[in-house]
Parts: sequence; C-alpha cells; structure tokens
Amino acid sequence: MEKTTKKYSLTKRKRTIAVLCVFVLAFLSVLAPAYAVDSIRLPSVGSKLIPLGRTTGITLFSEGAVVVGFSIPENSGGVSPALSAGMAMGDVIIEANGMTVNSNESLEDALSKAKEGPIEITIKRNGQIETLTVAAVYSESLGKLQIGAWVRDSMAGIGTITFVDPETGIFGALGHGVSDVDTGQLMPVDRGSLMPSLVASVIKGKTGAPGELCGAFDMTKTQGKLFFNSKRGVFGLISDPEMYRGVKALKTVPKSDITTGKAFIVANVENDVCRQYEVQIIRIYLGEDPSMRDMMIQVTDPFLLEKTGGIVQGMSGSPIIQNGNLVGAVTHVLVNDPTRGYAISIQRMLENSDK
Repeated sequence: MEKTTKKYSLTKRKRTIAVLCVFVLAFLSVLAPAYAVDSIRLPSVGSKLIPLGRTTGITLFSEGAVVVGFSIPENSGGVSPALSAGMAMGDVIIEANGMTVNSNESLEDALSKAKEGPIEITIKRNGQIETLTVAAVYSESLGKLQIGAWVRDSMAGIGTITFVDPETGIFGALGHGVSDVDTGQLMPVDRGSLMPSLVASVIKGKTGAPGELCGAFDMTKTQGKLFFNSKRGVFGLISDPEMYRGVKALKTVPKSDITTGKAFIVANVENDVCRQYEVQIIRIYLGEDPSMRDMMIQVTDPFLLEKTGGIVQGMSGSPIIQNGNLVGAVTHVLVNDPTRGYAISIQRMLENSDK
C-alpha cells in the first residue's frame, strides 16, 4: 500500500506576522474573536462557484479544552488522575469545578479556584456529555490543583481555499478535515477565522520526502470566519470580497461527469499569485470511499514540476478544473511519488450542505 500524507498542518502562533512551514506542529493558545452564526448552507452541485486556489491563514478554536495527552503530577502516586477517572484522548472538557471551560486558560482558572479534590469535570465525547469525578492533586511547586492532562484549545496554519460562492461568500477549503496531531481525531471546532497570507518559499518534494509550502500570514487582519470542520473540508464565510473579485465562477458537476484525462489545478505557489497548472486525472474511484479519495491525479505541468516537484504539503484544497467545470480538490500527496496525489470530488465536498 502506498503511504500518503495530509497537506495541512499547524504551528505555534507567537508574532503579529507569523512565518511557517506547513508541516510544523505545536501547541497554541490564542484569544478567540466574538461572533456566531445560526446556520450555513453550502450550494448544491450544478451551481456556479469560484475556484479560488488561494492560500489563507487559518485559526481554529475548539469548543472547550481538548485532551491531547496525560501526565503524572507530583503527589499523585504515579498515576494520572484524569486517566484514572476514565478520561480519554480527544475528550473535550467543557466544565470543571462548576465553571464553564472554553479555553486552556479557563480550565486553569477553574482548577486554581478549587481548594481540594476530587472535582467534577464535564466532558463531551463523540457528541455525548459525561461527568467524571477526578481526584485532582495539589502541586506544591505550582501552587494549584492538577488533573494530569495535557489540553489544547486552538490551532493555526496555512491552507488553500477551494471555492467561494460569489452570491453569498461561503467558502470551502482543504478538501479534508483538520485533525489533532496527537489524537488523530477531527479538531472539534467552535469557530475560526481566515487571515491574509502569501507563500514565501517552497521546499521541493522528492520521493520519500513530500515538499511543503512555507508561508506567512498576518494575524492582525481577518478575511473571513470558519464555522465547520469535517472530513470533507473546512467551511465558512469570507468577509473580504476582494479575495475573489474578478475571478470567474465555474459550474460544478457531479462525480459521474468526471473523466480520466487532461485537467488543471489552481494553485498558489508564489507569493499570493494563483495560476492554473496542467494535470492528468489518471484514475477515478468508484463507490463511496471513506477515505474521501474520489480520483488520482498526476502533475504534468513543467513549471509546477520544476517549482514544487509536484504536489506538496499546503496545496490541499487546490481546485481541479476539467472541461471548464469545477470538479474537485487536491487532498493528499503520495509519499513515494510526489507527482501524484489523491483528490475529492466537488460533489462530495458540497454534500456537507445539510450541516
């Protein structure tokens, strides 16, 4: 079996202008902007959408504190209180000691106000709410209670926007979900935002070592809001129409209309410039593949092969155009052959419309 790798990843947010290579991953704690949306409905197949192919800075904020690991606090008898209480990787802590938890800081605040253990901690697991009694222990060195769990409340990185609905500003990006690097589960996103970005440099891919886009994004500006993280991509609303002004919308077609043969991808591999590059659709997968692989493509464009070696990390979401129609998005690169990769059909991406 050929190994593949996802082409979206996240990194630590430290400066106003962040520069990063998209394969680097780390913890992140940030303040979330205040906004909400009642619902977001994606367009249906057959509608005309703009195949953007532009990179963007993305921040994701979880609905609570996500458990990504366990530790053994001092005075705990060599065990993790959280793990002993039945907590698991991927659990989302939403309440502790009677206080609402919506960030790492709010969890720390709740523990600092507790005088002694055990304490009641409410978690969300697979959509279900559970309450655990955790025998938290007091740390003399830290001066507060500890439950023996590592948590994450947010992530940031660079991704590629697949499409924008010119009528509503609704967008879809990546073509696959954003998963936590430690748990392997989809990040339980409560909200997120888009920020201006550009591609600063490219590390060229080669056999056994996928390349990556190295980009920069400006954390002081917001270009849109992200509301939904799914296995078929991330979705939201662009607030800055200048991102897609003047770009022609194309008709979207069902998977049954896709054929093997010549196609193009729209990719952003230099600064903020988006261009079409020739590829071949070399295989179409029948049925409903749970891995979201609807087709395999191969890069044939001489310029893109020289620039990137083929498909590189950070190109996830690059739209695929065939016969003047928007048909899908790049999702994976084959580790053993960076000229080839997998893609999801636009039909499958838009099937999230019931969300």
